[in-house]
Amino acid sequence: QVQLVESGGRSVQAGDSLTLSCVASGRASTNAALSWFRQVPGKEREFVASISGGGGTKYYASSVEGRFTVSRDNAKNRVELQMSSLEIEDTAVYYCAAGGILGDMNPTNYFFWGQGTQVTVSS
Repeated sequence: QVQLVESGGRSVQAGDSLTLSCVASGRASTNAALSWFRQVPGKEREFVASISGGGGTKYYASSVEGRFTVSRDNAKNRVELQMSSLEIEDTAVYYCAAGGILGDMNPTNYFFWGQGTQVTVSS
């Protein structure tokens, strides 16, 4: 099984930068594809980014491409989501997810989820 814990969410202003982290643990391999999703109350969970086990392949939602960067440090079992030029529309609870196929945008196809971390962007 895989356990995921997100951290780093906070309240920031539009245009600011923020980095979120996801630490993975468990008996299942941690050197596997991992994705980031976000969700706003009343809306469905939205795909944000995905990274391969080795970190060499990455996918981004069009809404964040060019502003967000996903990376990983497998020695630390950690995946980061570096966000820049944040917009009000980026406000959401951000989740990391594992157990899905690299780049899969459907949250129902993922088996493991963290608790989420709140990011609030204001003007």
